[in-house]
Amino acid sequence: MIIRTNRELKELYDKLKTGDCFIGMLSFKMAKHRVLIDLLERGVLLFPSALSQTLGHSKVAQALVFRPWMVPHTLAIARRVDLMHAINTYNHYGIGTVITKEDHLQCGFGVRRWENIEDVYNHASFNTNSYPFVLQPFLEMYTDIRVIIAGDYCEAYTRENQNNFRMNLTAGGTSRPYALTKAQLATCRSVIERGKFPYAHIDLLVTEDGHSYLSEIALNGGLKGGRIRREDLNALKKELLEKMAESLVD
Repeated sequence: MIIRTNRELKELYDKLKTGDCFIGMLSFKMAKHRVLIDLLERGVLLFPSALSQTLGHSKVAQALVFRPWMVPHTLAIARRVDLMHAINTYNHYGIGTVITKEDHLQCGFGVRRWENIEDVYNHASFNTNSYPFVLQPFLEMYTDIRVIIAGDYCEAYTRENQNNFRMNLTAGGTSRPYALTKAQLATCRSVIERGKFPYAHIDLLVTEDGHSYLSEIALNGGLKGGRIRREDLNALKKELLEKMAESLVD
């Protein structure tokens, strides 16, 4: 059985069995992660995968899973002791300016720059609501690239802002097409495979010496600088999910 709407999923929830399939993003809000676990334990197939849906909504989860592809010394900070250990690490390596990323905020609104890690600690010490967050060394010079991949479709464009280190186009940035190298495309494919993403909006940071690092990944994202129209991309994504489901469901 293939289910395609959250309404139908909720109506048939108790009748689901191993091999049944749901296509779409779960909309159980605060209970979403509990439902994901229940469905996985019961053998229900999910498209997009449960892992990709979880990672796409959490920058902290991404820092845990995709750390090998991210800027060196990127850390997920869940509590005060994590931050204390991070202070030792960052000072040992002489890391000065840092950034933090609030877990669920999008469009650059949750990205903050700090002159040093002690400033982060001082702020977090008086605000327990700061946790969890992502801690990362600040890169002074880099090229910000948005990559859109859906099946055989792939395009990339840069995002630039001379007046704001947040390159997001919603923060006033500009864009231009970008030709990915084979290595950069391979990085994107590796990240997609690790996170079991059927398609993705990927942000890469490319340093002056040519290193490419993952910044973030999402199942859905902005297309302001892209060539493809939203409705066309959505159609590609839907087609991919349908094919994936039909190939596995009797």
